[in-house]
Amino acid sequence: MKNKYFVKKKNANSLELEELFLDTLNKENSDLERPLSQRNIRITEKVFFVILLFLLVQAINLQILKGKYYAKESEQNYKRSVPIKAPRGIIYDKDNNQIVYNVPIFDLVIIPYDFFKNKDDLDFRKSELSKITEIPEEELNNDLNKVDKLSYQAYLILDNIDKEKALLVSEKIKKIEGVQLEENAIRNYVDSYYMSNFVGYSGRINQKELEVNRDYYLTDVIGKNGLELSYENQLRGVYGMQEIRVDSHGKKIKVLSKVEPISGNNLILNIDADLQKKIYDELLKIIEKLDTKNGASVVAIDPQNGAVLALVNYPSYDNNLFANRISSSDYNKLLNDKLNPLFNRSIAGEYPPGSTFKMVIGAAALQEKIISPTRVIVDKGVIYVGAYSFLGWTSLGRVDLVEAISQSSNIYFYTVGGGYGDIKGLGAEKIKKYANYFGFGNVSGIDLLGEKKGLIPDAQWKREIKDEMWYIGDTYHMSIGQGYVLTTPLQIANYIATIANGGKLFQPQIVDKIIDYEGNIIEDMQPKIMLEKFIAEENIKWIQKGMRENVISGSGVSLASLPVEAAGKTGTAQYYGNQKTHAWYTVYAPYDNPEIAMAIIVEGGGEGHIAAVPVAKEVLRWYFEDRK
Repeated sequence: MKNKYFVKKKNANSLELEELFLDTLNKENSDLERPLSQRNIRITEKVFFVILLFLLVQAINLQILKGKYYAKESEQNYKRSVPIKAPRGIIYDKDNNQIVYNVPIFDLVIIPYDFFKNKDDLDFRKSELSKITEIPEEELNNDLNKVDKLSYQAYLILDNIDKEKALLVSEKIKKIEGVQLEENAIRNYVDSYYMSNFVGYSGRINQKELEVNRDYYLTDVIGKNGLELSYENQLRGVYGMQEIRVDSHGKKIKVLSKVEPISGNNLILNIDADLQKKIYDELLKIIEKLDTKNGASVVAIDPQNGAVLALVNYPSYDNNLFANRISSSDYNKLLNDKLNPLFNRSIAGEYPPGSTFKMVIGAAALQEKIISPTRVIVDKGVIYVGAYSFLGWTSLGRVDLVEAISQSSNIYFYTVGGGYGDIKGLGAEKIKKYANYFGFGNVSGIDLLGEKKGLIPDAQWKREIKDEMWYIGDTYHMSIGQGYVLTTPLQIANYIATIANGGKLFQPQIVDKIIDYEGNIIEDMQPKIMLEKFIAEENIKWIQKGMRENVISGSGVSLASLPVEAAGKTGTAQYYGNQKTHAWYTVYAPYDNPEIAMAIIVEGGGEGHIAAVPVAKEVLRWYFEDRK
């Protein structure tokens, strides 16, 4: 017990000086142990409450109010929806010969969001991209400055990369954030110089086209002209979509889901590709023979239904240049060519028809009972009206309607068109009326854009445009297809087809059928009669006889040796400001059951029987003999 107490005492006596000092100090200054006041506690509670309230509001905002937005943003960091382009529809001729192909290529694109989000090495990425594409950095920077930097839509940097080059590029871009290769396709046009004026071409969509076509992408291809443009909605197809997982650099890791695209619909044409090529080759031969530096056009139509069998322009151009993004030098060369190969003469060239117009006057005169088909008019080579004289090309003597057509009597048609002696004449208003019936002065409705309507003038037109009154001389000139009358090769061909079939004016049609990628018919284009029975059947037969006689004994006599009977009419048309004349020939065959009607014009070719008839002869001989 003593030891016990002794130890405690000893421990007590061992206190240090510092402990004694602190004990004394605590007694003197008891504030060190004083508790916090109620006021300070309340302030502290309020501060913590405000902080907690702020955090709660932010949590509600992030998780509830903007939860979907941030969830989408978060998901976008690893999941993307990427369109899959649909193969463009194919174009075939009437015999199922493929005249357009799709050629796989690659495009180098950036995904702006991925490319611009990391600012640290942006300059390095731009520099590397410049090296890969061989685009100068300044030019590349100017292009990139136009980009919406928050967009996930691919932006085209370099297009039309072939497979071999794409393999090299793919290695170089692996470590460049936001840069990738995208599969695409461009058109390959077969026999492009023969077909380009009606097939047209497709190319990369531009900003103006994007504003109109909101559902297209920046890297899309779109029809620019010809059938590629007219049937863009059919040829384009329906895009698919795939959902992919990407890494932090926007590179594809895995395909999560996929909806396959639907190929564009295919076009089956009425165009006969072999006929198209034969006509072009024959035009080229005659132009080289005549050594004329002018253009030419031929249109061939099936009189039984309005199907366009050929639509030929000379000179032509290679539409593959446009499909491959034409260079400025090649484009300027085409634009500066005086013969204007880009101009579609067949549907937009407006020419005085000359004597090919005389069948309109003859048919109208019969229908209006101005003359009978056997009425004889004496062609002395000239008629005098007041102080003016109107010349024929020679003195033909006594001619009726059939002879007037076959021998191309100007005097006969001056008389029945403008009136002379005891024959009243049709007058300008009735000439215009029947010209319109035959399709002149209006667009035909062919399934190509850019068609011109020509001109059938009248007194009102002359007063408004020329600020002049209409004279009787204007009517005389109109009666032989001269003066202010303008027509297109398409209109002439369709008018001859109307005569050939007995008086039915069809709407010309290039596309026969639209089919899907499995061959199912989507649309079968039925023949469309625009007008009929405006000329009595008997009157049409007299016009046909006149055209047949032209081949038997007139300016088309060289066609008499063909394996089938043909009917035709030459035309030699003067045109303003030039001493030369356009050479026309219109023809259809066989005479009794026509299968083809053609209009041929050689600009500045001189006489129709010299420049145009030889083309008709060789084409028809091949069509009815050699090809079969």
